Amino acid sequence: MGRLYLILLIILINLNADNSVYEKNCIPCHKKLPVSIDKFFFNYLLKYSSERRVKEALYKFLKNPTKKESLASEELINQYGLMPKVQLGEIELHKAIDIYWEKYKVFGKIK
Repeated sequence: MGRLYLILLIILINLNADNSVYEKNCIPCHKKLPVSIDKFFFNYLLKYSSERRVKEALYKFLKNPTKKESLASEELINQYGLMPKVQLGEIELHKAIDIYWEKYKVFGKIK
């Protein structure tokens, strides 16, 4: 019984740790912007369409943000600047992008 409790506790901690990668590294900066983070997601979805292409484009941009690759408006970039390179490792960045996708994807949610 004690082992089962320990295993369940470890699983819950790991699930929470995964979400915290996104919560700790994405949300704080985006809260400062007048445009909510979901609007960026929908811009990526409109441009890249599929899960694979959206995630690839996000990864590429977050590792090396450029004005050319940005989907933010010119006004937003002029006022707040281009976002800095993400300082997450590859695994953490992929986890954050996966969480972002799951949070805002529309596939399977529209009836």
